[in-house]
Amino acid sequence: MSEALQELAGIIALKQADAVVSSTVAFGELTLVANLAHLEALIESLRDDASCRFSTLVDITAVDHPERAQRFDLVYHFLSMYRNQRIRVKVAVREDEMVPSLIAIHPSANWFEREVFDMFGILFSGHPDLRRILTDYGFRGYPLRKDFPTTGYTEVRYDEALKRVVYEPVKLVQEYRQFDFMSPWEGAEYILPGDQKAGAK
Repeated sequence: MSEALQELAGIIALKQADAVVSSTVAFGELTLVANLAHLEALIESLRDDASCRFSTLVDITAVDHPERAQRFDLVYHFLSMYRNQRIRVKVAVREDEMVPSLIAIHPSANWFEREVFDMFGILFSGHPDLRRILTDYGFRGYPLRKDFPTTGYTEVRYDEALKRVVYEPVKLVQEYRQFDFMSPWEGAEYILPGDQKAGAK
């Protein structure tokens, strides 16, 4: 399998020399690092080229690296049902950079891009309706960024008694725990059935 993926990586790098920065094969998947300026051409080629035919966009996500100048790795996952192969395309993006929307190539990118915008704040140029999709309308910040605070925000919930939506400060308190001292994870010292055999050697 890895030989076929290495061969595929070579074909793609040859046909899209400007778009592909590097490629690796790990865990049975090919990962391409792409140049943002040529991202659309690469994705279109992956879909249309007879040696690829990655016609299904499975997911779009991102990884936050706040210490880097190019803060985000935008990650696309594609599937070729024709060739039974998967491919991952990564592209490094600065916080102030706009990424071209892939809706014209893969219409399913619509909600994926909205989710990435909502969670990371990455902007997609050419998106017809780039607005939050998971958080509330007045929400501030981007929850999957590593510098997003874990307290100090409000949560929205429907109150059955009041019959309306209420806003409350987020409470991250631990419930009272009942400690089960028969569980080995609680640090109790006792012998589990079968443990006596280990000491008999």
